[in-house]
Amino acid sequence: MAIWVVGLSYRTAPVEVRERFVFSDDAARRALGALTSGGPLREAVLLSTCNRTELYGYPADGSGAGGEDRAREMLAARAEMTLEEADRYLYRRGGADAVRHLYRVTSSLDSMVVGEAQIQGQVRTAYEVALSAGRDRRVVGPVLGRLFESALSVGGRVRSETRLGTGAASVPSAAVELARKIFGPLKGRRALILGAGQTSELALECLAGDGVDRIVVANRTARRAEALAGKVGGRSAGYAELPALLRETDIVMSATTAPHYMLTRATLEEAFPRGRDEPLLIVDLALPRDVEPAVGGGRGVFLYDMDDLRQIVDQNRSRRENEVPDAEAIIEEAAAEFWRWYASLDVVPVLRAMRERADRMRAVEVEKALRKLEHLSDADRAVVEALAVQLTNKLLHEPTVRLKEGAGNGQPVMAETARYLFDLADTDDETTGENG
Repeated sequence: MAIWVVGLSYRTAPVEVRERFVFSDDAARRALGALTSGGPLREAVLLSTCNRTELYGYPADGSGAGGEDRAREMLAARAEMTLEEADRYLYRRGGADAVRHLYRVTSSLDSMVVGEAQIQGQVRTAYEVALSAGRDRRVVGPVLGRLFESALSVGGRVRSETRLGTGAASVPSAAVELARKIFGPLKGRRALILGAGQTSELALECLAGDGVDRIVVANRTARRAEALAGKVGGRSAGYAELPALLRETDIVMSATTAPHYMLTRATLEEAFPRGRDEPLLIVDLALPRDVEPAVGGGRGVFLYDMDDLRQIVDQNRSRRENEVPDAEAIIEEAAAEFWRWYASLDVVPVLRAMRERADRMRAVEVEKALRKLEHLSDADRAVVEALAVQLTNKLLHEPTVRLKEGAGNGQPVMAETARYLFDLADTDDETTGENG
């Protein structure tokens, strides 16, 4: 089961567990470098989003589950858990199942919101982070490189060839739907967005599209807050203004990347010493969470996190169920194609050895022949050499095609048969540098 994935998602772990496994881009680079520095793991990519943390690995020997235990230990350490505790939430998939899983993730079939568009960008970012990791050697080689490139292609095909993403709710839009259930029409309501990243931008678009016309964006970097708020004629603010901002707000959506709580019970009590008379909806879209759970105990406060939105998301899921079979068909086709390519790697060293031996034999025999044909002109000698090359190519063509086809069809014994028939020495099974 050469390629494998170890991870957890919203399906296996609640938000308070998932947030302990989150990696920033810099932390991911360090982890990937450490995992692939010696030992059994050759290639690795780490995907960490609000709904999942997954480590994809390819072992140095190209077979078995090399490095998987080390990966599990690293994930457990990140969450400050024992391995036994972490294993309660972790899942493992290997071989074709791991390939299929990544394709389903990238196509949003495994997302909390089926059809959401963010996950493809998150997979691309994870791949790019891995490409930039490692000091002495690359942590992404030809196998995971090919896998992630194909996964991104599959995600694009699913979005363009099906209607899976048509009208698909994002998590922020589910939050706005929740706001409507509490407040009714949102026109005239006041909103505060914490953070200025992609999720915050989606939240702003959803709020503005539903009639909220007074929006404040608070962010650590004033320039980014101003740029985002300016898209809807809102205003920007700093986090230091939070108590005052809360007094002027009906809806708070928070999606920062801070490693600590941005909105605490103390902040809420500073804003409302006697409690709040009107409803205040706070939706925490971040992981790790931005809002201290105790905030939800405040009078008049309705606090929801990512897991709380699942009920709304599940209600909307049925609208896109009819598109899932078409998406699954694309995934199955692409997974089979990738696996044929991957299986063919077993015969690459054999084919290379066949070619090298044939070329050596051709060179020796041509030289012998030309020594006996010294009367030939240079032009005639070139014809003899070209004839020898053509004969070699024609003789090797059919065995080459059949070996690749056999490997792709799950017949690895053909490589061993070729080694025996052509009397080839032990061949190097390294795939590094072979991109198919």
